[in-house]
Amino acid sequence: MHPNTSPPSEETNIEISPETPIISKQPKNQHPLRTRSSRKLAILKVDDQQKTKPIVWFAAILCFIFSFTLIFFGIATIICYLTLKPSNPLFDISNASLNVVYFDSKQYFNGDFALQANFSNPNRKVHVKFESLYIQLFYSNRVIASQSIKPFTQKPKETRYETVRFISTLLFMPQEVGVRLQRELQNNRLSCYAKGTFKVKVNMWILHSSFWLHSVCQIEMTGPPNGSLVARQCITTR
Repeated sequence: MHPNTSPPSEETNIEISPETPIISKQPKNQHPLRTRSSRKLAILKVDDQQKTKPIVWFAAILCFIFSFTLIFFGIATIICYLTLKPSNPLFDISNASLNVVYFDSKQYFNGDFALQANFSNPNRKVHVKFESLYIQLFYSNRVIASQSIKPFTQKPKETRYETVRFISTLLFMPQEVGVRLQRELQNNRLSCYAKGTFKVKVNMWILHSSFWLHSVCQIEMTGPPNGSLVARQCITTR
């Protein structure tokens, strides 16, 4: 018996021309109505996702109100400032006295000074409040006494006088500085200066602003026990 031998299968080669259009067939079981409905559902889902949530609208309204309030108060502040044009308060020393100056040994200084400080508000419609006041007395760039003043309020065009007393007890002073001080007292002229630091609050209707003022007053007095003010020059900066 001879085994069954099947004849070799002949392979058929089909040549496709590049100009021949290829047509893709859609599955037969896909219904056109289902396709349209699925597309509509997809569009509705996208629209639902694109809708703005109420909390976003609420946040946007709050931001708008806050921005509008800031702009309103900024414009109101500029208008008030341009209308009132507030000036800085002024500081001056109208009088001074030198009661006692002496040395314990050669390097320990004792002194009793008094200054009459003059605070004035040059504004016509602006109230001024001095919240923090501190004055230091210097000789040869060395602090020899310091004093604070209680806060107070000034009306427009008001002037206030404050007597500030400085007492120095056993203050160490280098020998060369002490010799210079004694020489000035012998010549009946003592030169020193006062530094003032003030925190000022300005009230303009419902608006308020705070800033610091720095004053320097050069003072020249006669010797004790009846030392009095001879000359002074004050400069106040903001």
